[in-house]
Order: sequence, then structure tokens, then C-alpha cells
Amino acid sequence: QVELVESGGDSVQAGGSLRLSCTASRHSYNGYCMGWFRQAPGKEREGVATRYTGESTSYYADSVKGRFTLAHDHGKNTLYLQMNNILPEDTAMYYCAAETPPCRPTMTDTKYTFWGQGTQVTVSS
Repeated sequence: QVELVESGGDSVQAGGSLRLSCTASRHSYNGYCMGWFRQAPGKEREGVATRYTGESTSYYADSVKGRFTLAHDHGKNTLYLQMNNILPEDTAMYYCAAETPPCRPTMTDTKYTFWGQGTQVTVSS
């Protein structure tokens, strides 16, 4: 069992920045597939960014490419989502997800077993 704890959500103005954090409760020698998802009111949950923690390649939704960046700190067992030039349409509850290997980084939420409780991002124009 892996517990994920997110933090960093806040209310910001459009054009601002935030950094979301997701800390896993235990280390995995083989790493995890981890991702950030978001769900806005009245909309389905969508993938934002994902990666395998043992590799440096990250994958992003088209809507956030060039604005959001994933980073992983192995020592802190934490996945970060750096959000720059935030837009009002980025307003959503953001969730961290993880899956143990064998896995592949994916934007499909059903491929992840472990989920955090969510952190709210609200963007005003």
C-alpha cells in the first residue's frame, strides 16, 4: 500500500505560478509510475502530466505543455508539478496518482492504483 499526500494548492491570479507536491509514503526500489490529474467541476478527470520516477522523461497534456513541468526528488520521495503562467482554465482539484511496476506512464487514470486526497487550485482572471 502506498499513501500519497499532496500539497501546494492555492488561489492565484492568472499568469502566476504554483508548485504542487506529492509525497509517497514509502520508497520503491524499482520506482513508480506517477502522474498528476485534475478534475474541474462538472468535468471528467483528465491527465495533466506523468512520468516513471526511474527515468527523466515526462509526458504532458497538450493543454499544459510549455507551462507545467514535472520533477522528482528521489531522496524526498516526492513528485513536483511546477505550474507557470497559470490560466483560469487550470482551475481544478489536482490529484496525484501512482502505480508500482510493471507500469508505463500514462494519462489513463484507471491504470493507477494509488491516489492522493487532492489539492485545490483556483485561478482568478
